[in-house]
Amino acid sequence: MATVTLSSPSAPSRYTEIRMSVGRPDLTTDLDGLLSMPEIREAAGWFAANKAWLQEQQIAVCRVPAPTFLEEQRAEHMRALFTTLGYQSRIDPAGNTIASLRLDSKAPVVVLSAHLDTVLSPRRPSDIQVEPDGTLRGPGVADNGSGLAALLALASVLRNLKQFGWPYDLLFVANVGEEGEGNLTGMRYLCTDSDFAGRIAGVLVLDGPGHERITCRALASRRYELLFQGRGGHSWSDFGTVNPVHALARATALFADSNNPIRNQFAERYSLNIGVIHGGTTVNSIPQSATAKVDIRSENESIIDALSRSLGRCVEQAVNIEHQQATRGRLTARVREIGSRPGGRLPDDSPLLSASYAVDRQLGIASVLDISSTDANIPLSLGIPSISIGTGGSGAGAHTTEEWYRPDNRDLGLRRAYFILCAMLCGIALPSTK
Repeated sequence: MATVTLSSPSAPSRYTEIRMSVGRPDLTTDLDGLLSMPEIREAAGWFAANKAWLQEQQIAVCRVPAPTFLEEQRAEHMRALFTTLGYQSRIDPAGNTIASLRLDSKAPVVVLSAHLDTVLSPRRPSDIQVEPDGTLRGPGVADNGSGLAALLALASVLRNLKQFGWPYDLLFVANVGEEGEGNLTGMRYLCTDSDFAGRIAGVLVLDGPGHERITCRALASRRYELLFQGRGGHSWSDFGTVNPVHALARATALFADSNNPIRNQFAERYSLNIGVIHGGTTVNSIPQSATAKVDIRSENESIIDALSRSLGRCVEQAVNIEHQQATRGRLTARVREIGSRPGGRLPDDSPLLSASYAVDRQLGIASVLDISSTDANIPLSLGIPSISIGTGGSGAGAHTTEEWYRPDNRDLGLRRAYFILCAMLCGIALPSTK
């Protein structure tokens, strides 16, 4: 998850003007009134009182492998837990685990989500280790074991708040396809093709540790696979035959050199990365094929379009050079899109952003806005109010074998997520429907 920290605008001083009828005659419609309600405050104390249970759930879910495209076992694990907590739950056609108190309801919904998949997965349960101070170590413990544990914690608290009569139903989603080439498949399906598409009023994404950031701008990206193919041959007797690896290396070098983000030919920041290269069989064989995978990112999708066109030109140029230098054979080359994440942003005057600032002010948190590529990309691109936040605690080493998560101060992040979610459910943090 690439992140660019942005400067935070000054938080508004008042939030009482963000109003909506909430179906409870004794519920004040400003955020301070909501968060001072005894029922809300009492429920928020649950997180500190159940630290051991939360730790157990996180360890258990992290020990269930869930590499991208193979999340079925972890999805079923989460479905069974939601059922145990008293929710109706099922796995949808995309592979997402969804749960609600009323899955058959046709009311508008607020989505609380955390992604199931991990870049690396444990090969055995012992790959997830617990140190004496409570630190978890192993693949996916922070990204996104902490988010899935938070999802279960919030489900445990919110099942007891049915009596509020709020205008939105709450839909819990443990979704697939957030990492790597998953292309946000789970969230994309939920927002565009599921039974809930068209009824989603807002989305709160739980992703990773920490409690300061508010990801309200979606970093767009596009991924490509380059494929070069030729006849191949022996490195000595067939010398002079077109070489796909030579052409591929030349194409990637041309692309990286001519679009170096450090020189920043565009006014806005962007990045490009050749992350994977494959080709050949032995050191003394001219390869028959070579492939590479390229990642391009920017908040400005017109920059991504320009870089994508440049990539195509570099591939064409590399093929032409190889044909000029070789004495036999012809290359074929293909550029194939393998992923596209749309951009988007939450407006500066969004009630959701204002409510998030207000919650952070009450909890003594100094908010930092950032731009990142998360599941929130999809709803933000569709104009659905959405943010992605951390779930408390601390961690680092995501997407590596050295990943760790420490649950110290986790309850602060969970209270923060809980208060923001309550503000969304009662309508304070969402645009008025009056």
